[in-house]
Amino acid sequence: MRSSGPQIVLVRHGETEWSKNGRHTSYSEIPLTTEGERQAAALKPKLSNWDFKMVLCSPYKRARRTCELAGLSDRAEITDDLTEWHYGDYEGITTKEIREKDPNWTVFTHPTPNGDTAEQVAARCDRVIARAKAVGDDVVLFAHGHVLRVLIARWLELAPIEGRHFVLQTGMLNILGYEHESTVVVSLNAESFRNDPRRDSHPHSTRH
Repeated sequence: MRSSGPQIVLVRHGETEWSKNGRHTSYSEIPLTTEGERQAAALKPKLSNWDFKMVLCSPYKRARRTCELAGLSDRAEITDDLTEWHYGDYEGITTKEIREKDPNWTVFTHPTPNGDTAEQVAARCDRVIARAKAVGDDVVLFAHGHVLRVLIARWLELAPIEGRHFVLQTGMLNILGYEHESTVVVSLNAESFRNDPRRDSHPHSTRH
């Protein structure tokens, strides 16, 4: 599928020990694993032909390191609006552990004690989307799994709870765009693009 307008490329940071083990990670500064560093570095050639008009990045080190290894840190603006969903009392804890006390818990559907609500995360995502739309050209975001899942839902004009339907792998590429006037998901969890999605509007681009 080709997008007919500006696109937003979403990058979840590379693997960390906590992301690998399913531990909820918001403010904890967990470094990339060796595999996470490899994932991030592998993004550089895949993004090198894009002419991004804006690069936004979460302030957390795992996102900033991913942006750096992807070759875009010199152009990145750090924004708190891309920080991960704050997990409060559930920081560093797995869903399995949480469900020992709250059997049906998910971050999208149940309270997170002393953490963010879905509406608070959605408000941040809405600000990022507004900024991206105002640019009127391609944008790339380096951030985290849950905040980006909510951002996808909000891009599609859905409630933040609908982010539960999108799973983003570490170090992968995800594209939001347009089909005519409708906001759409162009690609999720791509290691590379079969065809340059900006080929028609950027004639000097090459295949990824």
